Amino acid sequence: MKQLTKQDSKLANLIKKEQQRQREQLQLIPSENYVSKAVLQAVGSVLMNKYSEGYVQKRYYQGNVNIDKIEALVKKRALKLFGLDEEKWGVNVQPPTGSVANLAVYTALIKPGDKMMGMFLYDGGHLSHGWQLPDGKKVSFTSQIYKPCYYYVDISKGVFDYEQVEKQAKKEKPQIIISGGTAYPREINYKKMGQIAKKVGAYYMADIAHEAGLVAAGVNSSPFKYADIVTMTTRKTLRGPIGAMIFSRKKYAEAIDRAVFPGLQGGPLNHSIAGIGVALKEAMQSSFKVYARQVVANAKTLAKLLQKMGYNISSGGTDKHLLLIDLRSKNMTGKQSALALEQANIIVNKNTVPGDTGKPWNPSGIRLGTPALTSRGMKEKQMEEIAGFINHVLEHQTDKKEISRAAKQVKAFAKQFPVPGLDS
Repeated sequence: MKQLTKQDSKLANLIKKEQQRQREQLQLIPSENYVSKAVLQAVGSVLMNKYSEGYVQKRYYQGNVNIDKIEALVKKRALKLFGLDEEKWGVNVQPPTGSVANLAVYTALIKPGDKMMGMFLYDGGHLSHGWQLPDGKKVSFTSQIYKPCYYYVDISKGVFDYEQVEKQAKKEKPQIIISGGTAYPREINYKKMGQIAKKVGAYYMADIAHEAGLVAAGVNSSPFKYADIVTMTTRKTLRGPIGAMIFSRKKYAEAIDRAVFPGLQGGPLNHSIAGIGVALKEAMQSSFKVYARQVVANAKTLAKLLQKMGYNISSGGTDKHLLLIDLRSKNMTGKQSALALEQANIIVNKNTVPGDTGKPWNPSGIRLGTPALTSRGMKEKQMEEIAGFINHVLEHQTDKKEISRAAKQVKAFAKQFPVPGLDS
């Protein structure tokens, strides 16, 4: 970063500090990962200099001959990675985030005031699926435009009872049903969700923001056979840059394209789209399947180890890359626990849990994931050490000396493993 350091030393130093933090800390937030050097180079390229409102061969500005070729290539790779027939499916790779992608789908398919049905946030759902507080306060912008309703997990088991989901759908009669979320550790039965949507005459949108890479690798099941629309982000298990994609059956593709542009945005982030294209090519390699299998193996191992240590793992385990710990049985809070772990160089996030009695800003759980750890080459053996670190910190979270000692141990441990994009 010689040129940046010369031009803006303050900003360059902050970036260097972030590089150092990523090397010295254990990243367990399941929605974060590391990109390759190739992805970094694409995202940091001259593509950000071009304004390209519109779509391939339908731009509002001239000079987009290369941008057209890049976007067309990325779309082709996206369909190929997920095994989709381009005669039956369309894909939009322009949304900058998953929330924008989801809003584009709603804008295209339902009307303001229509009813949307998603997973209850405390049970693992997402803000962009129409979240409002139980007292009726509208938090997400989607809840201000559309009328939200929810389905819930069985509190005693932490998983969905699909008969109850169906009963709720028949009662509410929503125009769209959404599956997926941020903290549901089990696989979703896409077939049953699709059947439920058909029974009530609703569109079915599967949001696989978290599982996209696992689905691409065949480690988790695919929703494409049963869903009308599939949305995903690219920065999580897919190991791409910040961005999102909307896959839709052909009959909805034109309306969704119009909703993205000109409905919600102007010129797309060409550099991010190129980075997504690199990540898609990387995900087609056999090594990516090995990676995805290891992500799940690591998450399962970490869940079992923490369970043996007396922690209440929501749903009893995981099928994916993430696990949710309900700390109420330990008389701990999610906020304080996450802060203590951060002081010890272990990065997780506080999170609501099913049946949570805490408040959203001080919930009863923490959420952990293994995508980033696995990207650094860690396996089951390392999960044993990490579980030990986590347990020790949580048990001594008010002891500054123990936290300081743990921080040094975690730092030394983390530095043994290279960070993709920085060291490898």
